[in-house]
Amino acid sequence: MGKPDAEGHGPADGLPGLPPEWGRVVVPDDASALAAEAAQIRRELRRASGLPGGHRALGLPLLVLLVAVLTTLAGLLVVTWPRANRGTDRPTPAPYAPPATLVGRALPALDLVDADDATVPLRGLLPAMIILLDGCPCPDRVTDALAAAPAGVSVVTVTGGRTVPAGPTIGRQARALADPAAGLRSFLGQPARPGAATALFVDRAGIVTRVLPELGTSDSYRNDLSALAA
Repeated sequence: MGKPDAEGHGPADGLPGLPPEWGRVVVPDDASALAAEAAQIRRELRRASGLPGGHRALGLPLLVLLVAVLTTLAGLLVVTWPRANRGTDRPTPAPYAPPATLVGRALPALDLVDADDATVPLRGLLPAMIILLDGCPCPDRVTDALAAAPAGVSVVTVTGGRTVPAGPTIGRQARALADPAAGLRSFLGQPARPGAATALFVDRAGIVTRVLPELGTSDSYRNDLSALAA
């Protein structure tokens, strides 16, 4: 551009010219004639920048992370779903309900102990209302039973261990015994319920006629006492 080209063309104004290795440079009158060369240069620049390779390098860790998250969620679903089903399928047992087959069964030949640590055969006190006090002393329930029991029907209180506490007295007294081996509670098949007394009604033949897992007032079992005295 500062000197004539090889054919003697070009300005001679003293400006520096283009490098001779570039050869002859022709500047078109219409810039759109260079569109093809410009597109090729842009493609070469994009390839040289390495952008496609960078996207691939970033996409691989993202794919691995996505697979790991999906695998973890699937594992949690497999572990928790069966447990939820089993929890809803299991019926809730009724607590402290006596076995339905206990009524009509014979009372075992249990030997309990009295306050003097003497052996007392439980079947020798029949017919009887037997009150288990291992869950509650319940003196009001014992007093109510003594008042309601007809003549000839024993009221027997049974505690756990070997200690026999003194019971209430209202003209008559309950026969207080202890069951060190917990044989009577084992016969019931139910644990002691805190705050509640359990009662069995046993006739003179030694057959259980009724079981009250939670002893209430005498109005709820007065007829049972009358049946034992008959």
